[in-house]
Amino acid sequence: MRRPPAFRQPFTSQEQTMIDNRHSGLPPSIIPPSIIPPSIIPPSIIVSEPDAERLESLLESDEWRSQPAARALQDELLRAEVRPQGNMPAEVVGMHSSVECEDERSGDRHCLTLVYPKEADVASGRVSVLAPVGSALLGLSVGQHIDWRTPDGRQLRLTVLAVQPPGTGADTER
Repeated sequence: MRRPPAFRQPFTSQEQTMIDNRHSGLPPSIIPPSIIPPSIIPPSIIVSEPDAERLESLLESDEWRSQPAARALQDELLRAEVRPQGNMPAEVVGMHSSVECEDERSGDRHCLTLVYPKEADVASGRVSVLAPVGSALLGLSVGQHIDWRTPDGRQLRLTVLAVQPPGTGADTER
């Protein structure tokens, strides 16, 4: 799933609007982007080149390629702005980042670490990037939020409160 070199450049505003409309589930020909409620449009995301390359390899593997969650992650990568590791803001959720987030609806706070599937352990807060909430958190910045439906059907709005990059705390695995 190698991306053409031009893909690594940010999208034009028109291309981003088309992507946002596709992800909203609403036909762009029916609802102009200017009247789509902001909560429906997914927030812009940033992913480091090393994370993007490793995730693309993961999605190309026979083990994960056919998993339904792989499509959601692929969609996230397709809309991401990919930057060199040295140009990544510290407050962006990347692989092995620890994330403090809050459910705006209930006030519940969660501390999660975004990991690769074989490292996942929900009991210790290590969430797979192939889990719906994991792929949704990838690339978000402090202050951004995602709407997410839990496996039991509850609707959450998770806001990123803090991001601890890998290697700066308890989770030093890379």
